[in-house]
Amino acid sequence: MHLSHALTHRGTVRSINEDAYLELPHLGIWVVADGMGGHAAGDVASQLVIDGIQQAVEHLQPETITLDILKQSLISSNRFLQQMSEHEFDGKVAGSTVVVLWLYQDNYHLLWVGDSRIYLLRDQQMKQVTKDHSQVNDMIDEGLLQPEEAESHPLANVITRAVGVDSQLDIDYRTDNMKEGDVFLLCSDGLNKELNDVEIERTIKSGNIIDSGMALLHASLVRNARDNVTCILVKNTPKKINSIDDSDKTIPIFG
Repeated sequence: MHLSHALTHRGTVRSINEDAYLELPHLGIWVVADGMGGHAAGDVASQLVIDGIQQAVEHLQPETITLDILKQSLISSNRFLQQMSEHEFDGKVAGSTVVVLWLYQDNYHLLWVGDSRIYLLRDQQMKQVTKDHSQVNDMIDEGLLQPEEAESHPLANVITRAVGVDSQLDIDYRTDNMKEGDVFLLCSDGLNKELNDVEIERTIKSGNIIDSGMALLHASLVRNARDNVTCILVKNTPKKINSIDDSDKTIPIFG
């Protein structure tokens, strides 16, 4: 059984929210997309990516969903965004990052493009299970930059992949085993711009997914949330509902 809680906010600086998200717990699918700020129609781009995935899977049964179906949805969105850029935005780029979490049976599956992230909290230890497609991350890989220098680097906002930018979409994916009690966090970079990994881990460990989600959003807003902020917390719970903590039984959805 999977419980989830999603929140999004435009932040304190941006005039519109270019983030979008999708929750399909009955299918085991959650998505966060972050439209590219400063480009044409970032909010349109992120919502198009979200809508594409929803339309691809909403008529399916969980056992018929595949990684290829999810990938093809992103490839179709990439093609459509390129056409929109050419015909509706005078050649200006309309792009979006995306992270997808798909849970089925005892496995979790991740797909991502860009620098939105997925974290996994397991046995009270959190780790980032996606890898940012960003200029600073490439510099870290090449030994030119230390990880602790990344957030403050002048190129921190430069991403190297996004849906809608190139004719060929390079999608990263990962599949691994899932454990009872695992908690996944999907987020746009507006969250990790304001909170470091230690702060995020401490917040997730401190309470149930509703309290943790509200605390993450509140903390980012207190720090003036320079970007849009979106987060989804997903908990893999025991199959018997009577063994679930009361505070996790009712999961409201915040838009």
